[in-house]
Amino acid sequence: MNSTNNPVIVYVVSDAIGETGESVVNAVALQFYPAPIIIERVPFVHDKQEIDRLLDKVSKQQGVIAFTLVIPELRDYLTTRAEQAGFAFVDLLGPLIHTFEKAFNRKASHLPGGNHPLDEDYFRKVEAIEFAVKYDDGRDFSGVVKADIVLVGVSRTSKTPLSMYLAHKKYKVANVPLVPEMQPPEIIFRVPKNKVIGLLIDPDKLNAIRRERLRTLGLASNATYANAERIKKELDFASKVLDRIGCKVIDVSNRAVEETASLVLEHIRRSPNLS
Repeated sequence: MNSTNNPVIVYVVSDAIGETGESVVNAVALQFYPAPIIIERVPFVHDKQEIDRLLDKVSKQQGVIAFTLVIPELRDYLTTRAEQAGFAFVDLLGPLIHTFEKAFNRKASHLPGGNHPLDEDYFRKVEAIEFAVKYDDGRDFSGVVKADIVLVGVSRTSKTPLSMYLAHKKYKVANVPLVPEMQPPEIIFRVPKNKVIGLLIDPDKLNAIRRERLRTLGLASNATYANAERIKKELDFASKVLDRIGCKVIDVSNRAVEETASLVLEHIRRSPNLS
């Protein structure tokens, strides 16, 4: 049985780019946070030889195979070979395709990459993801003005994963870290407060998350970063900043990223001129 100290490798196998499979695996991985999970994409698998090479790699490095192969021949080949070898695997699309075939009383097209039409909607999502990466963690505060949503909070309040999740919903998100030794950019107090979301967390929960983070990095768990007094100071500072902004505040203590995102979107959609 795998120890939480050791990362689990998940091989995301696809006959397209593997974006769908990676999104599903990331959603599942959140349920096991902070257990380390490494996602390795294996895209554009179009023949059995590529599957053989993958299985040879899995036999040496272990891990889980998650696949979104839509070509029946390749899907069946991978399933058979993985079963014979005793590898852990999951077919992410096959059961759903089969269910849809029964519901519509027709066969699926089984065209690789058919789930990614290059339409306006797709490019909006790509643009939002690029925006989230560019304006992550206060790298460039000019993003605060351009963003649809601005997340504000101390370290380890899920600002980055929440930004990426919302980006996949086509929202441009910037996030701003709060640190007592550094005053937040004045621009944060001038943007519409309805598009700013403050993230707070229980200090004990934050302490546990930060200690685990230090442990996974191989650092001492008694570092200042996870010190109880330091955490209290950061959260007190954050509360004062958020009060000054007058924005909506969400407690993320016991919430998955998806749950927090639903609260953010509910607020945005109800806010005038922002939805």
